[in-house]
Amino acid sequence: MILVTGAAGFIGFHVVKRIVEDGHEVLGIDNLNDYYDPELKRARLQLLERLPGFFFEKIDISDKEAVESAFRKRSPEYVVHLAAQAGVRYSIINPRAYVDSNITGFLHVLEGCRTCGIKHLVYASSSSVYGLNTAMPFSVHHPADHPMSLYGATKKANELMAHSYCHLFGFPATGLRFFTVYGPWGRPDMAYFLFTKAILEGRTIDVFSHGKMLRDFTFIDDVTEAVVRILSHPPTGNPNWRGTNPDPASSTAPFRLYNIGNHTPIELARFISLIEECVGKKAIKSDLPAQAGDVPATAADVDDLRLVAGFEPKTPIEIGMLRFIDWYRSYYKV
Repeated sequence: MILVTGAAGFIGFHVVKRIVEDGHEVLGIDNLNDYYDPELKRARLQLLERLPGFFFEKIDISDKEAVESAFRKRSPEYVVHLAAQAGVRYSIINPRAYVDSNITGFLHVLEGCRTCGIKHLVYASSSSVYGLNTAMPFSVHHPADHPMSLYGATKKANELMAHSYCHLFGFPATGLRFFTVYGPWGRPDMAYFLFTKAILEGRTIDVFSHGKMLRDFTFIDDVTEAVVRILSHPPTGNPNWRGTNPDPASSTAPFRLYNIGNHTPIELARFISLIEECVGKKAIKSDLPAQAGDVPATAADVDDLRLVAGFEPKTPIEIGMLRFIDWYRSYYKV
């Protein structure tokens, strides 16, 4: 049995679908909150519930007793933790939501893993942990101690919390730093989704940093493949790790970090042009300065992912965006 938190979320939906289709039983949990359209989450869930081997419980991971009950009843061997309060900008408006879900909720998941003696915990981190880092591409072997948002800070805290549990209790855990994931069934609060919707409806789009920011857009199928591959590669302690020169990506404990990115960043202005080409319509743009919490650029070093799992994301942005827009037109009947 594999437990997947955030099963009705964007990445969770795709990961659960893939794992079940590979022949595994999955318990999915999600609180179906209204951070973005709950109907989209329910639509994803309805598709999953048609799959034999999928079980669902509506649970908020900040609910200690509910999480304990799920672990106790199902005794999962593997856990994929994708539930979180997402969004850089929303963390400025509602910081307590991030503490409740990303800190307290993750603690409950770690406690469940400890009591069940799981074989591997794979959990979502984020490229937001790199914050003020400017050495490109971002490497998991570089320190990441200066996040620019509370969201990034909670994800960095997750990595530290996971390491402490790996060190104390010996179960393996792997953190995946996702880079701007996009694709069919995506999150409506993400820029690519908002841009597509606004362009099709003839509304103005806000272009922050005057279109100069760089993002390492990563297609959902590549992300799903990476999660599945890493799940079957639980880390062991790094025998070459030294406290005198500590490697942030590994430890003497069974702990690892990986970047999951397309390692081909593109400028926001080019990305908008690509959406215009795909939908056959020009955007009405409002150029604005950078927003608080936004990093100017992201680019992923994925060498470790290639070495350990024999895989690297490879979907070109041109193909990925066509697939997203095809889905968008179909789902919203545009």
